[in-house]
Amino acid sequence: MKKKDDLFEGKKKVGDFRFDSNTAIVFDDMVKRSVPFYTEIQRMIGEIAREFYIPGSNIYDLGCSTGTTLINVANSLDGPAKFVGCDNSRPMLKKAKTKVNNSKFACAHTFEYQMVDLNENFKLKNASVVIMCLTMQFVRPIHRGRLAEIISESLLPKGAFIIVEKVVCSSSIFNRMFIDFYLSFKKRKGYSDLEIAQKREALENILIPYRLEENIKLFRNAGFQNIEIFFKWYNWVGLLAIK
Repeated sequence: MKKKDDLFEGKKKVGDFRFDSNTAIVFDDMVKRSVPFYTEIQRMIGEIAREFYIPGSNIYDLGCSTGTTLINVANSLDGPAKFVGCDNSRPMLKKAKTKVNNSKFACAHTFEYQMVDLNENFKLKNASVVIMCLTMQFVRPIHRGRLAEIISESLLPKGAFIIVEKVVCSSSIFNRMFIDFYLSFKKRKGYSDLEIAQKREALENILIPYRLEENIKLFRNAGFQNIEIFFKWYNWVGLLAIK
């Protein structure tokens, strides 16, 4: 049974947001109530991954959290594939492995889990699809260019990089308006003003969004020449990048 996200209920001293065991327990409920059209975004990621997956290659989910994207992409494919879920949170990886093993796709595909800090150097092998769903925004800005280069250099020819991010607007007028619309969305999902304020404080120094044009420039500089928006909802965006 999925546990309701109650991490920020009741007034409390707020520290930096952590992807610890407490977060892992409620994460599935949290993300569905915090990310607009999350289910549709997941479906779209699977649809796009199916178009670019090369049989015999690897599909990487960088920041795989509890494994939802791994399962949804596995559901979208017609044949077997190898998935590599990477995260820097052991509780998240543990839950991802449990969810995948309990899914109907556990035997149809191969799944590997790696403890990876995206702020540090790491390697991708034989990758035709790399996914970062709500992950780049948590990578320290100083490391994002290097990370994008690693992904670009590692992708096989005709491979795809799929990114979903929260963004800020260049215009302060639009930025304030879109933030207000997003806060209204969270209230409709049942979060109180106190919960919203406390979570926002916890994420202030952890989640650092870029402007849309900054993300596009980042990926172009890394070697991606073809970049397209596949999803947009106010201050949330999905991007597809290929070399």
